[in-house]
Amino acid sequence: MEGRRERKKAALRQHISDVATGLFLERGFDQVSVSEVAEAADVARPTVFAHFPRKEDLLFDQYPETEAELVGAVLDRPDGMPAVRAIANRVLVLAAQESPPFLVRPHQAPFFRIVAESRALQARAREMADQLEDAVAMAMEATGVRQPRLVAALTTAAYKTAHLDSVRRVLAGQDALDHVFRVQTALNVVAQAVENDPVFVG
Repeated sequence: MEGRRERKKAALRQHISDVATGLFLERGFDQVSVSEVAEAADVARPTVFAHFPRKEDLLFDQYPETEAELVGAVLDRPDGMPAVRAIANRVLVLAAQESPPFLVRPHQAPFFRIVAESRALQARAREMADQLEDAVAMAMEATGVRQPRLVAALTTAAYKTAHLDSVRRVLAGQDALDHVFRVQTALNVVAQAVENDPVFVG
């Protein structure tokens, strides 16, 4: 029964997010209220907030998955594998599985444009980036990584830089077919620095 309840809860959450995203794409994020999302999704306004404490989270509904995957990569890595390498490997696997948070494709341009046009969404994106850095740092500390906060900051900054570069290209009408390669390259730069610097390995 518990599994069934969780599936129903997840399905409702996805339904609300899908409806909200459709409205945001049609009218713009700032032009749509939570009450309008609730009405369109045929749920009560408190139900929306029960699943999404903040309006911005309706659009960033896949952030929890992103954090869980990257933290899991650190916590579940084999003995002897550097944390940054584990994250790079997990990103590669998820991209191969077509997981949306780990891809940047031309058809996602409308989504990226909504974010670019809303200060509230940009602010929330920055908050989530900070939250991700903290979560990765905690996982690194828990698994014995030296200088965990610094390594986490370097890792998430590298990922963010490569990601935003691909987003800018897509918004400019270009492709980002090498997005995964760019992310891997950025993470490998960090991995090599961490693995070869006495500050991190001494």
